[in-house]
Amino acid sequence: MAAAAYRLPAMDMDFLLADTTRGLRFQLEYQKAEEHLRKWGVATTVIVFGSARVQEDDARGWYNAAREFARICSEEGGAKIENNGPRQNVIATGGGPGIMEAANRGAHDAGAPSIGFNITLPMEQEPNAYSTPDLTFRFHYFAMRKMHFAIRAAALVVFPGGFGTMDELFEILTLRQTGKMDDELPVVLYDSKFWKSLINFPQFAEAGMVSKADLDLFGYADSPREAWELLLKRGLKVPGV
Repeated sequence: MAAAAYRLPAMDMDFLLADTTRGLRFQLEYQKAEEHLRKWGVATTVIVFGSARVQEDDARGWYNAAREFARICSEEGGAKIENNGPRQNVIATGGGPGIMEAANRGAHDAGAPSIGFNITLPMEQEPNAYSTPDLTFRFHYFAMRKMHFAIRAAALVVFPGGFGTMDELFEILTLRQTGKMDDELPVVLYDSKFWKSLINFPQFAEAGMVSKADLDLFGYADSPREAWELLLKRGLKVPGV
């Protein structure tokens, strides 16, 4: 009875954490978050990406802009709806500090729920204080975290960030380009000066690496209200509108 083989599989951590059960762990990461999201009636999300290194007192104003955008989105997008239908356009972030914190904080300012999709990293990331506790998740697998970002995404707003932000941005653009996501899913890059100086997007088309139409997969905004209005112009659906 003391042998490892006799343990119930669900109670055997050596078994559950083995290489051969990676598929089960992958499924569990999907299932746990999915059940919480359904319980809260989250139908669609607006994803906000951006640097974890941006501070609240940042002179460029990115933190406060992300906070204000998330407040507008939460108040006008349908995240606060209760009992009368599913929640729409709920703010979803990577759950950490910086721009992620700012966006979760903006939703909190509006009295709306928001999501934090945290990831386990060697330099341990702690969840920020503003994502809704029951919607604050932790993933081991980047692939499953990305899948949850994409499943309910109705729009994407990307603030300045580093390698992780670039990875997430191009992941969504690739899904859009290849028809794996809703063709109307709008993508907005915040702070046009930053993005246009960082990446020469037209060069992709000029070199024949993408079509000119692919450059219309995203637009630029330089204020929180402009970002929200551009999402609406590009097809973001809002309850009652």
